[in-house]
Amino acid sequence: MRTFLHGCLLWCALSGAPAWSSAPAAPPASPEVQLCLQHLKPAERERAAKALGPLEELPLYRVQLEVDPAARTVTGRVQVEVLARKRPLTELYLRLTPNAQSRRLTLSDAKLSGRPVKLERPEPTLYRLSLESEPVPPGAAAVLDVAVEGLVPRAAAPSPGAAGGLLGGLMGGGGGRPSGGDHGAFSASPDFISLVGVVPQVPPVGEDGQPWDGPQGIGDLGLYEPANVLATVTVPSGWAVHATGAPMGEVPERDGRVRYAFAAAAVRDFPLFVSRGYARSTATVNGVTVESHYTAADQEAGERVLKHATSMLTEFERRLGPLPYTHFRVVQAPLSGGAGGMEFPGLVTIATSLYRGAAGASEMLAGMPGMADLEAMMGMLGQRGGGGAGGVLGQLNGAMERTLEFTVAHEVAHQYFAGLVGSDPILEPVVDESLAQYAALLYLEWKHGKKVAESMRQETLVGQYHLYRMTGGKDGRADRPTGHFADELEYGALVYGKAPLLHHASRKLVGDAAFLKALRAYVDTYRFKWTCKDCFTKELAKASPANASALERLRTRWWRDAKGDEDLGRPRLESLLGGFEGLQGLEDLQSLPGMDLEALQGLQGLEAFQELDAQSKELMEQLIPGLLGQ
Repeated sequence: MRTFLHGCLLWCALSGAPAWSSAPAAPPASPEVQLCLQHLKPAERERAAKALGPLEELPLYRVQLEVDPAARTVTGRVQVEVLARKRPLTELYLRLTPNAQSRRLTLSDAKLSGRPVKLERPEPTLYRLSLESEPVPPGAAAVLDVAVEGLVPRAAAPSPGAAGGLLGGLMGGGGGRPSGGDHGAFSASPDFISLVGVVPQVPPVGEDGQPWDGPQGIGDLGLYEPANVLATVTVPSGWAVHATGAPMGEVPERDGRVRYAFAAAAVRDFPLFVSRGYARSTATVNGVTVESHYTAADQEAGERVLKHATSMLTEFERRLGPLPYTHFRVVQAPLSGGAGGMEFPGLVTIATSLYRGAAGASEMLAGMPGMADLEAMMGMLGQRGGGGAGGVLGQLNGAMERTLEFTVAHEVAHQYFAGLVGSDPILEPVVDESLAQYAALLYLEWKHGKKVAESMRQETLVGQYHLYRMTGGKDGRADRPTGHFADELEYGALVYGKAPLLHHASRKLVGDAAFLKALRAYVDTYRFKWTCKDCFTKELAKASPANASALERLRTRWWRDAKGDEDLGRPRLESLLGGFEGLQGLEDLQSLPGMDLEALQGLQGLEAFQELDAQSKELMEQLIPGLLGQ
């Protein structure tokens, strides 16, 4: 009965509203906002209100969608309510990130106060509604209702992607340099549909009143002002919906479909996914229900992911402060383009390839086309055969498990950077990505000790930069917009590889105590707010005043200057194949000048590797731990 009432409330909320209406004068919040607040821990609601103002004044999205997996269609309506706070509203923007690749979603039948209005489309991913003829006064809200319709493209077939073509580039394979994309964020597989960006959202605006830039084809898709969301998603029986927020229940429809409802509070994004044949494991950490959703075939890995996530959340809450939400979900997803995961407030996805790799490399290799060629390439390193614990396959198992753990840690860290501490992922991607990378290393140190963390630092950060340099990439400034990178190899090497090492250098300068004190102060200060590029450096300077000037010089060196070779040394193959200590042939390969293709000519197994099929090459990319942990 409770679920039915919630569903009725959501349905009524979508039935119509005036163009603008007076905002609530004081608590208690409206019934709709009270539903949303179930997503926040009781102790965190006051904290959120202190940072954001009255929570009932946040933007409110009322979402009603229907998904047809067989037809790959999504249809429905979205109502956006935005309060005019200090100044009148003269225009309203909506961002639709799936349209960055092509026009996949369409907004139509727009209404304001029941009156039809015309939306402009100044950019492929941006819609605009002019309110200049009737500005919304401060204290009132604009309520825009639009119809959403889209055809979800089929998911791309597994390919070398962003992690690589890395080995392809190193060895002369056909992978080439990746061109970017959305990594399957808006795509359909037979049993999984990713609908990231299907809900049009109001982008933040700069001081000039213009909206922040949309996705550039490299890096993340976008981030938004904290908002409340009420959503219902209807799917065929046998399918399930995964979304950010507190679950409001599942209601069977008369036609056999099932309607799922969610309520979310103070979230910077609202992702949606639909799956079939998934299983779920749950645990509780400090009032947070942690859920791991995975294919039934990958239950063992899915349960390990749950253990990783609960352990990480425990450690991060202890040192960085509590996660404000009551639910946190980790969802297995068939990501493409070499992505290891994607982050959203209260929900992250982890690539299926990591679940399969961690479950057993020998199973991945069994019967794989080109296996004979793959073994020949292994022979290049003096490692023919050797499927036992000490051989290549055994070591690959360990490498993939470390990559899985590090990737989950990276995505959980994103709950703080930039889920809580907001930053512009398009203009300033180095801000949140570098801290998510380094926080993942900190977790490994807290959990497994400094030796393990240092090994992963070499493999995942230093190794990624070295591999990029060995494939002909040039060092450069890490602190720049995503659209200013040539490709995802350069973006990954500088933003995920080199930039996080600023925090390692800063930590060595000020000491562990001051570093962790500053990190906690940074989260507390900018919780639910927007940070800046030098804000963390300023917190470090407060914790260690004597090192203020030196800290600023370090930030310039690691983020602005091109001194990676000077700081990280000559590339070494050992750092690229971290965890594969003792492989014969590494020394011979390392001695080759530049490690370029011409220098590799004549090595045993090279020709076989060049002729590997795409699936085998993709597997080999898994040998470089951390490259999928983006």
